Amino acid sequence: MRRILYLEPVGGIAGDMFLAAGIDLGLEPAAIEAALRGLSVPGWKLAVSRAVRHAISGTHLDVVLDAREAHPHRAYADIRRLIESASTLPSRAKERALAVFRAIGEAEAKVHGVSIDDIHFHEVGAVDSIVDICGAAVVLELLGDPEVHAAPPPLGSGSIRVAHGMMPIPVPATLELLRDVPVRFEGVGELTTPTGAALLKVLAKIGHPPDFIVEKVGYGVGTKDFRDRPNVLRASLGRLEDSRTEGLWVVEANLDDATPQLVGHLVERLLAVGALDAWVAPVVMKKSRPGHLLSALVEGGLRDTTVDLLLRESTSLGVRYHRVERQALARDWVEVETPWGPVRVKRGLRDGAVLNAHPEFEDCRRVAEAAGVPVKQVVAAALVALGLPS
Repeated sequence: MRRILYLEPVGGIAGDMFLAAGIDLGLEPAAIEAALRGLSVPGWKLAVSRAVRHAISGTHLDVVLDAREAHPHRAYADIRRLIESASTLPSRAKERALAVFRAIGEAEAKVHGVSIDDIHFHEVGAVDSIVDICGAAVVLELLGDPEVHAAPPPLGSGSIRVAHGMMPIPVPATLELLRDVPVRFEGVGELTTPTGAALLKVLAKIGHPPDFIVEKVGYGVGTKDFRDRPNVLRASLGRLEDSRTEGLWVVEANLDDATPQLVGHLVERLLAVGALDAWVAPVVMKKSRPGHLLSALVEGGLRDTTVDLLLRESTSLGVRYHRVERQALARDWVEVETPWGPVRVKRGLRDGAVLNAHPEFEDCRRVAEAAGVPVKQVVAAALVALGLPS
């Protein structure tokens, strides 16, 4: 069963908000601290509290330092050694944390026009940021290694003072990190920090989430209290709905170069592999060409088989599919006597009442041919025998 973690940076995202959201989902702070104790950085601890932003209650987290950090500026190589030598960090958490720091380093290097080896992390090289980033990797391990998705983050606006002086918001590194992914240019102040941007870019797929069943919801509360939005990171944890084996699907393809014989064959093949229904409709396609829309209604377990069949046996270069819902009548078969012999009738029922009835055509044709009477007379007689008007 695939696990899904969906992040909604309502008020933006920062490293401490990511950790706080994980704790609000039910993780024990002590478990996170234990995994981070192998980091060779000055004394620190996690201070966890409850907080409210715009009437939304969640978890707030601070990384509290026991003493002033002796080396606030660290090179990428220094941070890499810190993480690689941390004996308490799971190997996958190390890989993720290193990837996040490398992404930040590459973004900073591009912004400043230097190589990554010449980059010295300032704010991100401090103890609290190292704990935030490594802690985020640990959170994913403790949550069972879910597949992470995220909504486009709001970037904020204005200016902020950093180690390099006054910078526009979003700061250049944040915008560089989030190139080629959806973002929102809205809000006042710094809503998405470089650390938050790197966590999203490296650990998450930014965009629409897959359909999944939400089991837990947590809120990581940021420090600032914005006027226009709750400063929270919402995290929804759940399981992926296996859409390939559930529900009903319509699989279809446009055909503008298929012969009538091939189209008829494809309908028969679709029904033979188990499609609940298959049909063809006339359409006008590109360059005003007449064509056919070939469609099939299939159960989820047959979706991929149906797609493969159409790609292999039709002339189409692509196949579409989408989920559908339907209401179907309950069905049964009864046998009735006509003046010329027995005929089966399929009935459609709802709450025990017969709403539709259809004499089996092949039975009617067989009886009609044997008796030398029109098929329509046998059909009418079968309906009368069932007690319905012909």
